[in-house]
Amino acid sequence: MINILVNGACGRMGQAVVKTVIEDNDLNLVAAVDIAGGKDAGELVGLKANGVIIETDLKEAINSKKPQVMVDFTRPDVVFDNVKTALELKVAPVVGTTGLTDEQKKELEKIAKENDTPIFIAPNFAIGAVLMMLMSKQAAKYLPNVEIIELHHDKKLDAPSGTAVQTAEMIKEVRKSMKQGHPDEKEKLQGARGAEVDGMHIHSVRLPGFVAHQQVIFGGLGETLTIRHDSMDRMSFMPGVALACKKVLGLKGMTIGLDKIMD
Repeated sequence: MINILVNGACGRMGQAVVKTVIEDNDLNLVAAVDIAGGKDAGELVGLKANGVIIETDLKEAINSKKPQVMVDFTRPDVVFDNVKTALELKVAPVVGTTGLTDEQKKELEKIAKENDTPIFIAPNFAIGAVLMMLMSKQAAKYLPNVEIIELHHDKKLDAPSGTAVQTAEMIKEVRKSMKQGHPDEKEKLQGARGAEVDGMHIHSVRLPGFVAHQQVIFGGLGETLTIRHDSMDRMSFMPGVALACKKVLGLKGMTIGLDKIMD
């Protein structure tokens, strides 16, 4: 069994991860960390008490409970320090928190190599979302005019989503850089055309009722193609999280994207 620490255990994603780890026969929940500590992790997620009390100090929890893997679903403003702490203590991070900058990723990759400890980052752990990104990359070879609309709940702190950014980066690999739309186009309201990545536009929607959704719209001569993925429940991410927990210890350095570990 692989010993797991869940960081951000009291959040909505964190609770789903705690429940998944407890119920997976190949994983063993040895620690849970959150700023709201003191509860039994099992009782927190509606299961029987398991004696894993949620702690508030990540470093102390790692030193005392000796996890092999840390799953992090916390906040963009603290994820870098969390992952850095885990790597320096030779615990392999599985990171679902978005918001890491390119510079931070480079620094974490360096720390991972220095400590001979792997790190896995996924902008989205849903299997369907990974397929959506792969299919979009394939479609962009033939339909290079593309825009991305991502829709999330109104408590999400970063925009655009990590999934949208990763989708754009994957499309960039197969698409020539080009400016889309009319060359004399002007925004009457700033931001009306969304963010721009290599000429593509990304639009972020934040409303209650959504969980995580994305559509990639391609336009061609007399036709459009839309590739869409919808996560209706946070449990849609859990098979991917469990897979990453089981695979990460066999990786080297930094790995980004669930597609890298899917058979």
